[in-house]
Amino acid sequence: MAKPAGPTSHDVVDIVRRALGEQRVGHLGTLDPFAEGLLIVVVGRATRLAAFAAGWTKAYEGVIRLGVTTDTDDATGAVLKTEAMDVTAQQLGAALTQFRGGYEQRPPAYSAVKIAGERAYRRARRGEVVAPAARRVEIDELEVVAYAAPDVRFRATVGGGTYLRSLARDVGAALGCGAHLVALRRTSVGPLRLEEAVAPETVTSAVLRDPSVLVAHLRRRDVDPAERDAVVHGRPIKRDPVPAESFRAESFGDTRDPVALFAGAELLAVADVDGDALKPRVVVAEP
Repeated sequence: MAKPAGPTSHDVVDIVRRALGEQRVGHLGTLDPFAEGLLIVVVGRATRLAAFAAGWTKAYEGVIRLGVTTDTDDATGAVLKTEAMDVTAQQLGAALTQFRGGYEQRPPAYSAVKIAGERAYRRARRGEVVAPAARRVEIDELEVVAYAAPDVRFRATVGGGTYLRSLARDVGAALGCGAHLVALRRTSVGPLRLEEAVAPETVTSAVLRDPSVLVAHLRRRDVDPAERDAVVHGRPIKRDPVPAESFRAESFGDTRDPVALFAGAELLAVADVDGDALKPRVVVAEP
């Protein structure tokens, strides 16, 4: 879905649920209400495959405003401090280098991270001092597109669990002037691109992608008719009952990684390797 700024990710899920008359609808990776861009929505049995796309990288375009910090680390929050800033393009470029490749990032106080079993944002809304534990995040790309003080237009490609609001805050801290995120647009998630997305209010069953896109990065194994019957009923099949060429030549990953099971173009299931067997973990095809 091409999410506009304003609605929550859950709002988009509700729109799709009503439009398709399907209760089993979810999304892969929240976009904050003020953010826009690509929100991957999964429907029906495809919701069972969400975990296999959890590690996909995400690409963004956004704007960081230097000199102002907020309690939410974005433009929706209350201003905590305003500082004079005199940052050159060279200083900005040097500051960004410490974040490329990854760093220990503390999620925003207003985030869905759990602290003692409760969402951080709920504690923050009660006025509690919230400091979620830092965690390692990976940043593959972080580049300045344009700089016209105090605004830094940037693009970034990041791993799962990265908060761009936190990145904006931390860039400001590195420069000694504070900062917050004022605009954010997600342009891709894994192999999926924003230009291929549709607006939530225009969704129909005809525009839904085949769920196999969610497991395209996994090794593939084609099954015969007898094996198909076993797989769709959740029964294991032999690991290598057919020649090795039935596994895609371009497959990659550890041999213990899950395997996508297909009957022709139809995705049947994702199976775990268990000795000489492939045991269906998630079945998506109808018997």
